[in-house]
Amino acid sequence: MKDILLINVFGDDKPGVTSAITGLLAKYDASILDIGQAVIHDNLALGMLVALDGSQIAGDALQEEIRQRLAGLEVQVRFEAISRERYQSWVDQQGKPRHIVTLLSRQVSAEQIAQLTAITVKHDLNIDHINRLSGRVPLESMGERSNACVEFSVRGIPEDASVLRADFMELSTRLEVDIAFQKDTIYRRNRRLVCFDMDSTLIEAEVIDELAKAAGVGDQVVAITEAAMRGELDFKQSFAQRLALLQGLDESVLEDIARNLRLTEGAEKLITALKRLGYKTAILSGGFEYFGRFLQQRLGIDYVYANQLDIEDGKVTGRVAGPVVDGERKAQLLAMLAEQEGIALEQVIAVGDGANDLPMLNVAGLGIAFRAKPLVKASAEHSISTLGLDAILYLLGLRDRDSLP
Repeated sequence: MKDILLINVFGDDKPGVTSAITGLLAKYDASILDIGQAVIHDNLALGMLVALDGSQIAGDALQEEIRQRLAGLEVQVRFEAISRERYQSWVDQQGKPRHIVTLLSRQVSAEQIAQLTAITVKHDLNIDHINRLSGRVPLESMGERSNACVEFSVRGIPEDASVLRADFMELSTRLEVDIAFQKDTIYRRNRRLVCFDMDSTLIEAEVIDELAKAAGVGDQVVAITEAAMRGELDFKQSFAQRLALLQGLDESVLEDIARNLRLTEGAEKLITALKRLGYKTAILSGGFEYFGRFLQQRLGIDYVYANQLDIEDGKVTGRVAGPVVDGERKAQLLAMLAEQEGIALEQVIAVGDGANDLPMLNVAGLGIAFRAKPLVKASAEHSISTLGLDAILYLLGLRDRDSLP
């Protein structure tokens, strides 16, 4: 007959604690059923669930030996006998669905965690692990551009996932944080391709608006662009209207605009990390190929698919050469690239901000609305509005120390 014992150790972190305990357990031929350790601000929390023959722990000999051994290491220990029924209940939970809840903010507060965890309780989700993915930030460096991320591994099946997501969305809006809720599957740790929209995603500008300013029709084009991004206008029709207003623009303007494009916060760090980790990257844009190629050279993007601006005699004609890259075309291109790379759609990440990005966000394994318009944010499964593009690394489970270029 086996006795089951839970051993909890806590105190100042120092070398030798785990070695000391397991050395004594080895004397008693113990089996390790579960083990976990965390260090928070140099404070150790170590837990072990062990099985031993009942005859070997008569008179609490093992517990006394462990107490004496750890006294010299200046840590405290607590023991708890676990019934066979309680142990079997723990075993029976094996294989139940797990999800990852990721909290993204400039600075994590107790209120954010309190309200997030209250939602998990409401939906019968049990938290198994909590990890900080963001780096250590000096107090004087906490500010507008700092990143903070905490990841929660939860177990269980929400009765209504749509209500859970609505609760997280409401909390995100109210506390100005981002909350992602993903299934914890093998695909989450094995994404291989990231497809980006370009305008207002990889770069801060809408290029067609910048071209319009140079052509003296800025206000007209901006109004059409905003309506299209909100989903109020059909993309192809709005695109044709805006493009026609550019007729006669001198080709030389394109290079000046390209050189002055500002990358979105975190874009360069994200692309560098993805390349280092072996990911393929693509620009799938309803903008213009000229500017996509410029970014490709600057960032090392693998693929670029965008609209080809028609130019004759050094002047913009107000038309595109070839088919228009709209929302449906983006989704088709994403699927084509996945097949070309020999990967499943579940291994693809899509990132965009506009209504014409929703088809590719919905077909990708992980679709992320980035600093998106309200309609897009509400329709997408995941969104990031608080941090920069590099926050996507947190959704992959990467820590700052893992992914820094």
